[in-house]
Amino acid sequence: MSFQPPTDRRDITALLRIMRDLRNPEGGCPWDLEQDYRSIAKYTIEEAYEVVDAIERDDLGDLQDELGDLLLQVVFHSQMAFEDGKFTFADVIQSICDKMVRRHPHVFVQDGSELAEGRDADGVLQAWEDIKAAERAEKGQDKTRILDDVPVGLPALVRAVKLQKRAARVGFDWPEAGQVLDKLSEEIGELTEARSHKGADAIEDEFGDILFTLANLSRHLKVDPEKALRRANAKFTQRFSAVEDSVDASGRGFDQHSLDELEGYWQRAKASD
Repeated sequence: MSFQPPTDRRDITALLRIMRDLRNPEGGCPWDLEQDYRSIAKYTIEEAYEVVDAIERDDLGDLQDELGDLLLQVVFHSQMAFEDGKFTFADVIQSICDKMVRRHPHVFVQDGSELAEGRDADGVLQAWEDIKAAERAEKGQDKTRILDDVPVGLPALVRAVKLQKRAARVGFDWPEAGQVLDKLSEEIGELTEARSHKGADAIEDEFGDILFTLANLSRHLKVDPEKALRRANAKFTQRFSAVEDSVDASGRGFDQHSLDELEGYWQRAKASD
């Protein structure tokens, strides 16, 4: 059995049809048919990061393609849910539309209610969190612990910031960045001690405390830690490529250079940034 692809491919119904055909037990794609929510979850995460990468590179053409790849993941999950009799893609659309209207009372009027007063960006974020808390209460989730609904599957650095933001909402927070810096110095001292007197588990534990404190510091400095680290990665890649060019130009391999020579190449690359 074979399928004719849709001719008009500028509408979401075309993508829904393609995914339905790919998952059709009679003539569909064997790989797509083998997948389940868990098996494609990693691809959903990868596609989200590739969207971010295209944005960071300011490549709008690539962004168009990557957004399509990310949309495919939504359609894929929705098709499997439809097959399981759980929900449809239309249900997904309705859910997010309802949520966006509900959480923007300063923009949308509902059920005859008055438009909420305008807020600045920080006020909007706070209102968003308050509305989320009210939604949890309506679902009978108001008895959950404060940190319970911070997703475990987030990248660890992102989750650290979210955990700290949630704790800060109830006053569990350092008042200023200087105190976090003091805490960072304390944690570095504990790592130094662990290296001298303790085993690998203790070293890993203290290293984790340092990363967690750095995440906290990023929040106080209003720095996105993921963005900052991506920037540092890009900077390292650029400078190391320059070092590699210098090694190639010397006619000697890396193993024939001293660390001081390589450091000299690095400093030259750094000066040319």
